[in-house]
Amino acid sequence: MLKFNELKLHAQLLQNLEKAGYTTPTPIQAESIPHLLEGSDLLGIAQTGTGKTAAFTLPMLQRLANRDFSLMPCEPRALILAPTRELASQIKESLDKYGEGLKLKYAVIFGGVGQGTQVNALRNGLDILVATPGRLLDLMNQGHCRLGRVEIFVLDEADRMLDMGFINDIRKIIPKLPPKKQTLLFSATMPGEIASLAAKLLHNPKKVEVTPPSTTVEKIDQRIIHCKKADKNQLLKKIINEESTELTLVFTRTKHGANKIVDYLNFFKIPCAAIHGNKSQSAREQALENFKQGKIKVLIATDIAARGIDVQGISHVVNYDLPVEAESYVHRIGRTARAGKEGDAISFCDETERDALKRIEKTIGLKLSAENFVGVPEQYVKPSKETNFRDPRAVRGPRPEHKPRPERGEQRNEQRPAARAPQSTDASKKPEDNRKPKVGFKFRNRK
Repeated sequence: MLKFNELKLHAQLLQNLEKAGYTTPTPIQAESIPHLLEGSDLLGIAQTGTGKTAAFTLPMLQRLANRDFSLMPCEPRALILAPTRELASQIKESLDKYGEGLKLKYAVIFGGVGQGTQVNALRNGLDILVATPGRLLDLMNQGHCRLGRVEIFVLDEADRMLDMGFINDIRKIIPKLPPKKQTLLFSATMPGEIASLAAKLLHNPKKVEVTPPSTTVEKIDQRIIHCKKADKNQLLKKIINEESTELTLVFTRTKHGANKIVDYLNFFKIPCAAIHGNKSQSAREQALENFKQGKIKVLIATDIAARGIDVQGISHVVNYDLPVEAESYVHRIGRTARAGKEGDAISFCDETERDALKRIEKTIGLKLSAENFVGVPEQYVKPSKETNFRDPRAVRGPRPEHKPRPERGEQRNEQRPAARAPQSTDASKKPEDNRKPKVGFKFRNRK
């Protein structure tokens, strides 16, 4: 079996890999690194979790470290575009880990935070810039970043860029790059628009395809649980409590749905957090860090984080809502069974998601094992001060006894007050009139 030390990598890189516990490259790393060290363009097709990040960062670090190059303000030597903030941060972490001791400078820029620190990093000069397309385009328009000296350009998760609507931003960025450069394009799937972009962007590329498009990792145990939509919360709680889960990643279709799941699990004292587009960057980073450290065992996310979470030890991925696009199913469950480990992928399917399930099974070419779940009423507990959540399936006890409306003439007559006593006709004993006098208005006749 091929080892990293057989790939002609820099001694410092090999030392860093050994320190990180990596000795054997994955198939995409073993096939891509030799071509990239030679300076060839590359088209890489591989599903998530196969080691694409190391496949392009290792040869990039080696090529840049071997060249004597003076940094220029606002002009990076290499550019890596990623679709999400989480994925950009993950790539930056990989550069920090693999490039330790090489004396190269790198930074990450993305939206959702202030740009002051990012502008300062660009002004100080960078070897490698990791960026999301939107924020990079903003800084370029402000004159804080110029791409005329880029030697290596990487477009990571290209199909995800297309799904998130970044393809137009990418088309604006590409003309700013120099014509002579090494270009790498990685994608899990190859839709027609991405294939057209690759044909224009790459020059005589080497093609590396380690798995057929839209297939799932073999070591993932996949199953479907059919249930009612109203029973999904209860089913999720049952899985967390009864199965041997270590870290559980839950995917929902909407941000509001993610927040409701957090409220439900917190109601039952299950530590969890959510990350989605409405969360601030600091809140998302804190939630992800707590998940990595095991402070929370459950992380609820929308598809924006499907390819940006690289956490060791995720034992279960739960598709609370089935994705609309079948390809997203592959990216979601790829968060488990990473680095050769095993994992479980459990998907909930209600009566409205049968068509989505058929599309998923057709895409992955696999009939998933299925089972049924029927929820039971849960005991009602008064909500705590920390949350206003009330379980819609909870038993709230019997209603108060209903009193029928009295029939006309029956009880109404009994409830009438007693008649007044007749008043005396003696004028000398008239009751005192305590009423206020009426206020009258006089109007003068106008001539």
